[in-house]
Amino acid sequence: MYWNISENFFINISFSLLLISLITNWSNLAFPEIKYLNKIGIICTISTNFCLFFILLSRWISHEYFPLSNLYESLLFLTWSLTLTNIILEYKNISKIISSINTPICLFIIAFASFALPTDMQKASPLVPALRSNWLMMHVTIMMISYATLIIGSLLSILFLILAKNNQIELQGSSIQQLSMNKLKVSSFSKNQKITHKEHYNSRLSLLESIDNLSYRIIGLGFPLLTIGIISGAVWANEAWGSYWSWDPKETWALITWLIFASYLHSRFTKSWKGKKPAILGSVGFFVVWICYLGVNFLGKGLHSYGWLP
Repeated sequence: MYWNISENFFINISFSLLLISLITNWSNLAFPEIKYLNKIGIICTISTNFCLFFILLSRWISHEYFPLSNLYESLLFLTWSLTLTNIILEYKNISKIISSINTPICLFIIAFASFALPTDMQKASPLVPALRSNWLMMHVTIMMISYATLIIGSLLSILFLILAKNNQIELQGSSIQQLSMNKLKVSSFSKNQKITHKEHYNSRLSLLESIDNLSYRIIGLGFPLLTIGIISGAVWANEAWGSYWSWDPKETWALITWLIFASYLHSRFTKSWKGKKPAILGSVGFFVVWICYLGVNFLGKGLHSYGWLP
């Protein structure tokens, strides 16, 4: 009883903190001169991470198994992974834009887990025999962290496409070499206007370059984790079911996700694609990850159907 009350309390606190973080982060974009807004957002994100950690830890202690046995626990762990990745990137001062695009996703996940899922699905239940293995912690944890990093990297690709709309952009490796702005049909410019336009051009170029590089690096981090997660899952499958690969929906979409991001990284590494094409591929990866993680479970079919949706 005590655990349930404390869990509900910390879930509500997490939702409130994410809402405050969302408001402050978006306000920081509109009013960058107000520096304390960014600090408030970071403090809220860190506090949310601790709240979710307490919830997961309390479930682990009270039920004596790693809290990844059902969809509710999985969603909480994904949100914890997203906030942790956000904190690490902000701590390294890589980008201040990540919080603005990551917080809405976290807020949506918490709201979905708390209000959309039936109460029965939020309760912990005894593990089925196949999940009573040490592979549960290794395989599912690595997969969830890889999902979190790939989601953030893909969101940055989507942001890149939005900001680069109606512009021609060429990429060499992981940097922008040329940005061709649409020609402005104006008869004449004063000297001051030309300087202002040049400064705006350089600022936009620098922002797009930062977003592109950051997306590339984060996806480059998430892809090895996804690879390790798939391999560990195959080993666990052989131990539990006697086969490394069964081509059930979850495994098939995990392979599709791997191929999408492998293609993205290959195109960036070999420089075979330039401009918006790699970003489009990274953006597609965002939706593929959600299909693999959540969409497949709505089918209720395959070896991975237990512990998710009935």
